[in-house]
Amino acid sequence: MEVPAGFLVVYLLFSCFVASSYGVYFSSLNETLIVTATPTQGQVLKAGEDQISVTWRFNQTYRAGTDSAYKTVKVKLCYAPISQKDRSWRKTVDLLKKDKTCPHKIVARPYTASNNSFTWTIERDIPSGVYFVRAFAFNAQDEQVAYGQTTNAHKSTNLFEIQAITGRHMSLDIASICFSAFSIVALAGFFYMEKRKAKGSQEK
Repeated sequence: MEVPAGFLVVYLLFSCFVASSYGVYFSSLNETLIVTATPTQGQVLKAGEDQISVTWRFNQTYRAGTDSAYKTVKVKLCYAPISQKDRSWRKTVDLLKKDKTCPHKIVARPYTASNNSFTWTIERDIPSGVYFVRAFAFNAQDEQVAYGQTTNAHKSTNLFEIQAITGRHMSLDIASICFSAFSIVALAGFFYMEKRKAKGSQEK
């Protein structure tokens, strides 16, 4: 029996929709990790200079074996709502593969239930903003299966600020000086050669 062309089109569109909507939703995850970080509420840190120490562990109030599928933990620096406002490229989306809340990686480690810590020097390219820290547990298929964060569900507590690097770096200043000096020498050499050519032409 021949399948109507219209049916095939509808089927393909439906298949594409299902494929695009498949994924892990943040709202489906349990907060089974307890995450802490050294910055205090309202503290201001400087990119490229200051450090953040993070610890994470399994919340023992959950039944034993809850974390049996956890294989790795990825800790990330995340934007607070105030630093997402009017910035669609930082937008929170429940479907995690489209979520832009936590774009900055701090560390990834094999999962262990306790005694996890890491000290991270804030990278120089981190933009100014208000942040918190979140950790995701991943299974063997590299899918998020649980999380923990340093703030509350509304992302309004334990927030800290990072100030981006501003102004020119010393290395850029040195490079600029060297380039300027080279340009002056090259220009002087050019005029010298032109003068010699002109003098040679006159002597002929």
